[in-house]
Amino acid sequence: MKRLDGFPTSYWRTSIEHTIYPKLETDSTTDIVIIGAGIAGLVAAVQLIDSGYAVTLLEADQVASGTTGYTTAKVSSQHGLIYDQLIQTIGQEKARLYFQANEEAIEFLREQVERLGIDCELETQDAYLYVASSKEKASQLEKEIEAYARLGMDGGEATAEVQAKLPYPVEKAVVLRHQAQFHPVKYLQGLARYFTANGGKLYEQTRAVSVETKRTPTVVVENGRNIEAKKIIVASHFPFNDLKGLYFSKLEVHRSYIVSGFVDATFPDGMFMSADQPSRSLRHAKTADGRTLGFFGGENHLSGHETHTKANYQTLAQFAEAEFGVEAIEQFWSAQDLISLDKVPYVGQMTSDDSNLFVATGFAKWGMTNGIAAGRLLADLLTGKSNRYRSLFDPNRSKLSKQDAKQFVKNNADVALELVKGKVARGEKEAEALARDEGGLVRHDGKTVGGYRDETGELHLVKTTCTHLGCDVKWNDGERSWDCPCHGSRFDYEGNVLEGPAVKPLKRM
Repeated sequence: MKRLDGFPTSYWRTSIEHTIYPKLETDSTTDIVIIGAGIAGLVAAVQLIDSGYAVTLLEADQVASGTTGYTTAKVSSQHGLIYDQLIQTIGQEKARLYFQANEEAIEFLREQVERLGIDCELETQDAYLYVASSKEKASQLEKEIEAYARLGMDGGEATAEVQAKLPYPVEKAVVLRHQAQFHPVKYLQGLARYFTANGGKLYEQTRAVSVETKRTPTVVVENGRNIEAKKIIVASHFPFNDLKGLYFSKLEVHRSYIVSGFVDATFPDGMFMSADQPSRSLRHAKTADGRTLGFFGGENHLSGHETHTKANYQTLAQFAEAEFGVEAIEQFWSAQDLISLDKVPYVGQMTSDDSNLFVATGFAKWGMTNGIAAGRLLADLLTGKSNRYRSLFDPNRSKLSKQDAKQFVKNNADVALELVKGKVARGEKEAEALARDEGGLVRHDGKTVGGYRDETGELHLVKTTCTHLGCDVKWNDGERSWDCPCHGSRFDYEGNVLEGPAVKPLKRM
């Protein structure tokens, strides 16, 4: 397999023509402001506009430009080794509710795309979770199979079935039937068209930078314009106003990687994911010319904790070639995901003392179902409808289990360590010595700064202090970005914000 060069691009975002929406240029008022045009924000927006509310949706970039546009796009309630763990931590009844919320999201999606006529390549697939070699993980998977039975899930032991489907050894496997896969950007573009056609206001290239709820709920955007509303929903993936409720201390940020390449007719039906290491995810899609495109994911790690991420793409490319005969990688991209302390998303009132501000975050790599469930729940909360999942996803759920407390301590100890490490890091070479398409910490005028020399030879220098809470960002050579190892903010090589919670760019040198 030849070396993968160039900048990452997502198949989901490049295989469709995007509708462009205007930038907010004037102050305005509305009933509800939703920040973030990803899956949770758009699902909530459509539900609320159908309920007769005036809704304004703000997006810092473009519709589906965040994690939704860079996912594997599996629409599944099979979320790894989760259900046995949930039974142990939050109890069997709440674990069942979590499963049912995600199953209802799948059925809602099927009904909605048919009702609205959205062509998003939605198709039913079975989902398989397997262990390739780890005896410890095989034992955990056996407990997961038992959890499926206890929760009444449509699936169970499937080792022989998966062994027949995959070209490499499998120790143990479980299946969940009647799941789905789709084209996420086509879905969100369809929702956006419906939303705006029915009176919704959608603004792109409009980054929210602050929220005020003490008097009149107000969102202020980057150019100084503001929107007054009755209620505000923060669905910006990582809540950019995370000091309210201390969300930065309750979320762990991960990155994972995907490569795509054409496969032959022997590529198996179904969606596959490994429970052991190295992590592997498989699915396929049909392209416009009728060929089958395979998607190969994995190599996940804590965001900002790896510098040489090009190697992750290369490893996946070699896996695709060795196991499935992929001759060339068509595209490669990565996504960022947030995991809550107890692995259950935070959806609802952002803090217990503010009834005008709502949040949806922490989808734990499964935003295609958790995001839909979140959008539906938020719409119900704002319209006063009952929803049996309200307490399950409540961001202010008070019970902190022993395991949750351990995770809280670990997350914040890691942050403290990264904060110290960043302050003592030093550049290894002079800025002028950077080769084309090379970046990293460098010395410039006696100081350590972040540097990148682009392919035209121009040198870009930035201060490496993250504008969120002051940690020092690290170079990501696969994305050509500066990534914060503390809370996952990301910036391009010129310092512009790519992902929050940061809302201000890095200082250019």
